[in-house]
Amino acid sequence: MADHQTYYVPEQSKWPIIATVGLGVTLYGAASIMVNGNQGESTTGSWVMFWIGALIMAYMLFGWFGSVIRESRAGLYSDQMDRSFRWGMSWFIFSEVMFFAAFFGALFYVRVFVVPWLGGEGDKGSSNMLWEGFQASWPLVNNPDPQAYQGPSEVVGPWGLPLLNTILLVTSSFTVTIAHHALKAGDRAKVKLWMALTIALAVVFLFVQGYEYAHAYNDLDLTLQSGIYGSTFFMLTGFHGAHVLLGTIMLTIMLIRISKGHFTADNHFGFEAAAWYWHFVDVVWLGLFVFVYVL
Repeated sequence: MADHQTYYVPEQSKWPIIATVGLGVTLYGAASIMVNGNQGESTTGSWVMFWIGALIMAYMLFGWFGSVIRESRAGLYSDQMDRSFRWGMSWFIFSEVMFFAAFFGALFYVRVFVVPWLGGEGDKGSSNMLWEGFQASWPLVNNPDPQAYQGPSEVVGPWGLPLLNTILLVTSSFTVTIAHHALKAGDRAKVKLWMALTIALAVVFLFVQGYEYAHAYNDLDLTLQSGIYGSTFFMLTGFHGAHVLLGTIMLTIMLIRISKGHFTADNHFGFEAAAWYWHFVDVVWLGLFVFVYVL
């Protein structure tokens, strides 16, 4: 017969409904911004809708996670619930892996197939007839049709700010691991020290990337409108930066909870989930550094 360790029915909750409403309003606002913007219409109402949805989502996240924390602190969760949380976080990270795989796939498709085709190489080399004289190269500074998309004057070199950011993120992966081991050893002072250092490294990473973006836009003419190279560059690094911001918020919440006395040496999956996510963010950046900046 099933018991509470193998079968669990959660109590009724308002948070899934609020999440559905918030997500729907946010996506509707975002879609309206793109549609109205492309048609030259005002996007003020669309932005209002977007931010209303975003506030609903923020309210839902604070409320839902707060409920989970209170229930966990009250000892209401069984081993089966712990396993469900671990599976849930695992599938969430897997979905994020597939998210970035799509953008990396687009980058590889353009670099390996499309650009060589336009240069007269490969099975579809006849595409070169569209823009005769186009020389295939990557990074694509000289676009096939410069009247439609003016390419950047220069690209971001890998051995400056990108290398610095790589060092910052790789170091933060080590510091969060040290904090994790300290938590399992019951040394809370050490946990707080290494978590604070991890968050500091993450914040510096974000500032460095912001400076890199400003440099790219103002000095290199590298923008979202500078052809396929600019599009793939900002889509990959931009979404990764958003994930770093999210991970930084998660780590900050973990530090606050540790300061409040939450977690024990044997029961701290909330911390582990944030650490898993942070390691994922670090691995994605290594892929970005190699395939976007170096190669």
